[in-house]
Amino acid sequence: MIINVGDLVSKLDKHKPPSIILLTSGKAPFGKADFEPWLAEAALHDLLQMYVPEDQKDLALTTLQAGESSPGDVASEVLTLPFLVERKVIVVRHAELFFALSSDKKSPVIPLLECLSDPPDFCLLILLASEANRSRRFYKLCEEKGLVVECPQMEDRVYGQWIKEQLKQKGYSISSSALALMIERVGNSMSDMANAINLLCSFAEQETKLNEQHVLAACADVAETTVWALTDAIAASDTGKALENLHELLAINKSHEEILGMINWLLESAYKAHPGTKVSLNKPFVEKKVLPLAKKWDVTKMQNALQLCTRTNFQFRNSGADKTLLLETMIIKLAASRGRAAPAR
Repeated sequence: MIINVGDLVSKLDKHKPPSIILLTSGKAPFGKADFEPWLAEAALHDLLQMYVPEDQKDLALTTLQAGESSPGDVASEVLTLPFLVERKVIVVRHAELFFALSSDKKSPVIPLLECLSDPPDFCLLILLASEANRSRRFYKLCEEKGLVVECPQMEDRVYGQWIKEQLKQKGYSISSSALALMIERVGNSMSDMANAINLLCSFAEQETKLNEQHVLAACADVAETTVWALTDAIAASDTGKALENLHELLAINKSHEEILGMINWLLESAYKAHPGTKVSLNKPFVEKKVLPLAKKWDVTKMQNALQLCTRTNFQFRNSGADKTLLLETMIIKLAASRGRAAPAR
């Protein structure tokens, strides 16, 4: 069975867990990452609270790392009877390494596949995999014998609600404009946002109604500054600088999807601010920042650039090609042309 992470708890029986639970990627909205580690970790926390009593952790819980432990090692752990507890839980992190393996007769994953084809009822195996090849026998076995829990990043509306709820739990509220600014500066990563929320609350102290000034003072905008620099470099046809900015964003752990989403958002904003489109952004701050780009490119170039972003997003999901290479290729195409954009094909 395949479910969204938001439905996980409602699908579980506290007294009879499935044999396998795979926490992995799912289809995310455009510009969002298909896997959100924070959601997967939160789901894992809920699972351990449900199935591993606090006083049994030493005996009932084993955590392994794929790469350090082989699929055969995991199979041996699964088949070993629990000691002094009714049920045991095995957590395997970085399991995407296992899902990348073929399932031919000589594959190292075969012992684990054979074990999970008839899994013991005394063990719950939880796999965390940032990616899982859905065509592999391993994935299909997880779907057949257990639960596949998809953990993509949230759409903007739900993400905003989550941020407000996190702040509410700490005794704070935030204005709509401050919330939008916070998302703009921090990005889509829930881990980064959780850290930013803690920092924001520490900075605000007794001021429980948060505004844009609180956000500007407390939340760094390294990613925002770099993506502006990237689009400036593209507009100036400075390919080397644009690629340097791309790798700076990757170095601060921005996902490929987030970077593409930020570039697409800036291009859309520049397109709307272009004198030839006659569309008002109703956001003076953003309009001021994108107007130089809008003046450098004509409407046709803007349209072709947006088409190229859409095509790159499609390739992310369907081509299996290296995502860094796809972004580099897109940026080179955008920066290489002057006046009119390179055709998006």
